[in-house]
Amino acid sequence: MALTGRTALLAAIGSLPVGILAPSWTGMLAVNAPLSLAILCDYALAAPVRTLQFTRSGDTSVRLGEAAAVELMVGNPSRRRLRAHVRDAWPPSSWRDGSKEAASRHEVTVPAGERRRLTTRLRPSRRGDRQADRVTVRSFGPLGLAARQGSHRVPWTVRVLPPFTSRKHLPSRLARLRELDGRTSVLTRGEGTEFDSLREYVPGDDTRSIDWRATARQSSVAVRTWRPERDRHILLVLDTGRTSAGRVGDVPRLDAAMDAALLLTALASRAGDRVDLLAYDRRVRARVQGRAAGDVLPAMVAAMATLEPELVETDARALGAAALTGAPRRSLIVLLTSLDAAPVEEGLLPVLPQLTQRHTVVVASVADPHVQEMARSRGSARAVYEAAAGAQAQAQRRTVAEQLQRHGVTVVDATPENLAPALADAYLELKAAGRL
Repeated sequence: MALTGRTALLAAIGSLPVGILAPSWTGMLAVNAPLSLAILCDYALAAPVRTLQFTRSGDTSVRLGEAAAVELMVGNPSRRRLRAHVRDAWPPSSWRDGSKEAASRHEVTVPAGERRRLTTRLRPSRRGDRQADRVTVRSFGPLGLAARQGSHRVPWTVRVLPPFTSRKHLPSRLARLRELDGRTSVLTRGEGTEFDSLREYVPGDDTRSIDWRATARQSSVAVRTWRPERDRHILLVLDTGRTSAGRVGDVPRLDAAMDAALLLTALASRAGDRVDLLAYDRRVRARVQGRAAGDVLPAMVAAMATLEPELVETDARALGAAALTGAPRRSLIVLLTSLDAAPVEEGLLPVLPQLTQRHTVVVASVADPHVQEMARSRGSARAVYEAAAGAQAQAQRRTVAEQLQRHGVTVVDATPENLAPALADAYLELKAAGRL
């Protein structure tokens, strides 16, 4: 038997999809037939959601801390005007502050047969790939009493790259590099230097650099100048094991190590040296090898973007073997790892002789400034205990550093903001001393 009148309206309203009615209307429907009819008509006149067409464009990569804009084109092929709320869903880490996820919500009106562009601005809080989730559309009728709702998958990926905050130190280090590169005389000669030019002797020059044959051919004393050799090989080894997951301040140790590696890569490539990357714990996590000087830094940034610490103990013997394989001839091996006593004494020290026998080795580690603050604590019993713990931790790091230095390793131990310039300075000192 067919339903008629008020009973038919209530039955029709009861068949509407859950959630399309404003909560304030639900209690009035049973007693207000005209209102029920208006809601039904409003729902019927709302533009359909399933037939909407979506395309994306915009940024595909962004540095951590910067903003990315992703555009969503909404096409309405129906004969009804689209009045909608649109939520362009992304992972919560696509914004530094979770409350700013409101940036993914839009209101849009699209006439029949036309398109409109919506822009979602992301400011990711973590490195890696951020992938778009569903696009949810709530299409309202002309009166705004009821709405149709549905979701669409519109894929898009934004890769969040390391921020490279240490690039601010690059100009000063390049100036020092130019001094070493023969524009200012370098009279220190070692296995990593080559003859550059002759110039007139001035008081204070090393007499061992006098070129007596050239002096005999002219009326003044001539001295040789030397410059660091180019086309040297540098292998950066990132330890991605469990120790790299520890946070120093608000930054994981791995991120601080990456920043130092990027500054050294930019500096060494400008110096004419070849730079490779190996990220390792128990297996290779990332590798950059054989890139030209102009391509190596972008390749490093792309390789580091998706790297995450692995909660496993690093296999130091396998890491040493991988480093030797990646550096077949004499190279500078820069190992970015921790200076914790147990991992170094049990894992790194046994493999050091194989590395230092053929290569120049630098170990760079992130120091925790909070430990320094603890060591300076005074004024209460708790502060004294903190000072004792801090002093003990510092003494252990010094002991580990001394053990490494006895094996001929250069140790760079600095806080996150100082690690990158300190490692760049160590590289320049090795180059000036002719050890690279």
